Amino acid sequence: MHTETIDTLIVGAGLSGIYAAFLISRQNRSFVVLEARDRIGGRILCPEHRGFFSDLGPSWYWPDIQPKMAHLVEALGLTGFRQFDKGFGRVQLPGGEVRTVGGFAMEPPSWRLSGGMGSLVAGLGGYIPENAIRRKHPVCRIEKAGGAVQVDVGELERTPNARFLAKKVILALPPRLAASTILFEPELPHELTQAMLKTGTWMAGQAKFCALYDAPFWRSASLSGEAFSQQGPIGEIHDGSNDGCKPYGLTGFLGVPAAQRSRPRHLVEAMIYQLEEIYGRPAAQPTVFFYQDWAKERFTATEYDQPPMTEHPLYHPPAGRTAIWNGTVHFAGTETAEEHGGYLEGALAAAERAVMNL
Repeated sequence: MHTETIDTLIVGAGLSGIYAAFLISRQNRSFVVLEARDRIGGRILCPEHRGFFSDLGPSWYWPDIQPKMAHLVEALGLTGFRQFDKGFGRVQLPGGEVRTVGGFAMEPPSWRLSGGMGSLVAGLGGYIPENAIRRKHPVCRIEKAGGAVQVDVGELERTPNARFLAKKVILALPPRLAASTILFEPELPHELTQAMLKTGTWMAGQAKFCALYDAPFWRSASLSGEAFSQQGPIGEIHDGSNDGCKPYGLTGFLGVPAAQRSRPRHLVEAMIYQLEEIYGRPAAQPTVFFYQDWAKERFTATEYDQPPMTEHPLYHPPAGRTAIWNGTVHFAGTETAEEHGGYLEGALAAAERAVMNL
């Protein structure tokens, strides 16, 4: 089997991996990005409807406190807009009763991107040679080979589909996913493996929806579109509309655990019925309804991610280590960031750190 030799190999084409590739593309070194899926973006997923892209993964950034995101949006010529949050909110009690309450304005203000967060990935991808990104290339083994690193693509216990030899590797995967799906040779230290497995993957246990409409009927009723439910199946709702024009939308997260989300069609019916309970009859007739269960994504979630997270973790490099094997393999990915872990800002920061230390 032919072994392809390169300077730098990036494992994972989520935002952190694609941003690392973008940074390396401006240097005089060869690189390849290996992505298990047939698309780039990782947890950034934006299905299109009538020219509008709904965010079924991360949808917000905060330019006031996230300078890397603010700079990148400007550098790529993208346009951001404030999350709509004007008006009253709604709360659904355990018995189903709906109450109107004061608004839930975010502070600092959250922003979204015209074109969805997918425009961020597409913008970065435009600077990366097409043949440098290898889709449908799941990494199964990473082996230290002298002063270099051998990386195999395919499934364990089978002949690799492809093999690479790199001077440096950037592991732009969630630590838990990497520890659960990749065989490291020699075996990583026990404390490092345990730290990786204990690092929960942000959004991995979540499911998200977006219902699009031709009119923002909730705004006409002086509602912000924000709601919280103690009944479910939806637990949290926000306005997910386009920037000042059609389509308008309601988006949010389910509040039921992953183990109880085995019948998606019935869940969608229940979500639409709940939207009608909270916002009235017009909410029962979306022009399109998108639903994404990240817990069912084998290249995002593991069995350890099925229990729901109750709070945002305090992320940091696993076991305090940003690299292994004498600096030949570097951790990236938002869960390894020293600050803003779990956010897009953290993904950018972790990628910058990895590239700088190559």
